[in-house]
Amino acid sequence: MPPPRAPGTETSNDPSLLPIRILTVCTGNICRSPVAERLLQAGLDQVKPGAFRVRSAGTRAMVGDPVQPLSAGIISTYGGTPEGFAARQLTPAILRDADLVLTMAARHRGEVLQLDPSLLKRTFTIREFARMLEVLEERDGGRDGDPSPAADLAALWRGLPARAASVRHLALAPDAADNDVVDPYRRGEDAYRQMEDELSPAILTILRFARVHS
Repeated sequence: MPPPRAPGTETSNDPSLLPIRILTVCTGNICRSPVAERLLQAGLDQVKPGAFRVRSAGTRAMVGDPVQPLSAGIISTYGGTPEGFAARQLTPAILRDADLVLTMAARHRGEVLQLDPSLLKRTFTIREFARMLEVLEERDGGRDGDPSPAADLAALWRGLPARAASVRHLALAPDAADNDVVDPYRRGEDAYRQMEDELSPAILTILRFARVHS
């Protein structure tokens, strides 16, 4: 009999047994994407513990740095945990491990696709993705007409990027800047408040969708 695996090292060929893997991306991985990572993780853990794994990375990461203090304060305010975070550089290997990539700005989406063009229909700015979820909800309740409350959560979320991409034309922003979350790095408290104002509604929309369809 083979020895048991250490906890956390289990593998499976069945995608439904694996957590849904979400990656958030910004530039330095110390201001915006950590806020999205930690708040999405905290909220999704309340929906279904263990069903989601949210991580983040930066296109020009300040590798090893903790979350910036003002971002850490935002995370704590909304019930997340900023401790234990270390910035990391975005790589093709990290991207291959993601079911859904949520970037903080359109240029980050472009950089993701330069690293892995196959992620075209799995990569969105986070504000754009939230608008797409709202369109899906208005159109068909978010389930393509499936009335069953027992619809498989993993299948729903792994199919969600393609469904979101299919309604991109219905979720266009009035201004392209409305797809982006401002970069507050070295810009003071007002910029961090603007970041919070732009980012938090998108996070709340994603978490609301998750709760309704859990």
